[in-house]
Amino acid sequence: MIKRELRILGVDDGPFEKFSNKRKVLVVCTVYRGKSSIDGLLSFHVRKDGFDATAKLIKAINTSKHKAQLSVVMIDGVALGGFNIIDLERVYEETGLPVIAVVRRKPNLKLIKKALNNLSRIKKRWSLIEKLPPVSMMELPDGRIYFQYIGLPLDKTKMIIKLSVLRGRIPEPIRVAHLIASGIVSGESRGRA
Repeated sequence: MIKRELRILGVDDGPFEKFSNKRKVLVVCTVYRGKSSIDGLLSFHVRKDGFDATAKLIKAINTSKHKAQLSVVMIDGVALGGFNIIDLERVYEETGLPVIAVVRRKPNLKLIKKALNNLSRIKKRWSLIEKLPPVSMMELPDGRIYFQYIGLPLDKTKMIIKLSVLRGRIPEPIRVAHLIASGIVSGESRGRA
């Protein structure tokens, strides 16, 4: 049985200009009790289209005073700051916390591979994508959600996603992280997680 107020770390990045020279992207993490209330907040910056998202997320989790309470990490997608791809397996191994990455639309690997051609170190990026767990799908009252997960069985992963969605399809910890990050970067929250 999954506790209704299980502590979830919701992770999302703030908005950024794709073609800007600005290299830092804000990442906000909310510490949530299921879908009901926020207990804490973490933040850090990653390099746009860089390779530091995994290490910075691991450090933020492992040095947080909230770590002992956390049960799972939820991320909006598998990358932060553009194509700064997160190694979900490494996050799981180095924090001891299961990881769930959720998205609204099924990832299109052909389009992703095409987009990678505009970046450096294509082979390294593609190897990180190939290493990711397979994409799963589930129906929620407001539509489908796609997710990749590690550290939990499928049935528990689905239960945690359902438990954490307040309205819509995006889990509340991620939705609120998105609102906070976009509000800080843009002066007002905008867009959807």
